[in-house]
Amino acid sequence: MTEWTPSPNLSTDKDFEGETFAPIYITTVTVSGGMASHGRASGRARSGDGALDLNLRMPAELGGDGQGTNPEQLFAAGIAACFHGALSLVTRQAALDPAAISVEATVAFGRDPEDGGYLLHVDLEVKWPDIDLAVAAPLVEKADSLCPYTKMALRGTPTSIRLVS
Repeated sequence: MTEWTPSPNLSTDKDFEGETFAPIYITTVTVSGGMASHGRASGRARSGDGALDLNLRMPAELGGDGQGTNPEQLFAAGIAACFHGALSLVTRQAALDPAAISVEATVAFGRDPEDGGYLLHVDLEVKWPDIDLAVAAPLVEKADSLCPYTKMALRGTPTSIRLVS
């Protein structure tokens, strides 16, 4: 049985005015390489608070054993959860019940034709039974404009890479 969890106290109100990014939550996950010295193939991912601690494995389609979670699954879970949260928020603000909503994320890993490297494609499917599409569509659009994962996919994400010893 699942315990009741309250909805987060977040809003879409313009409750922040500033010219710079203002973090309200920060997390750190460390990946080590494991037996193959390759984080994606045999690594381990651990969050700073210990809530996430799992083995990473290459999917069989990429030559791995498929016996663990891979980065694309983690990304799919993250984007689906975040989009669901944004849609739940705007749905509640519209005085509707989000209980029947589910979000399915499909993440495809493949070659980037521009540079021969790799690229991800993401497809989100919102399942919302018994809702008038004319009512749901603007809420899905608003959720898309709020969700940091879909913003990241559209705009890119500021990233810094530092080499430390």
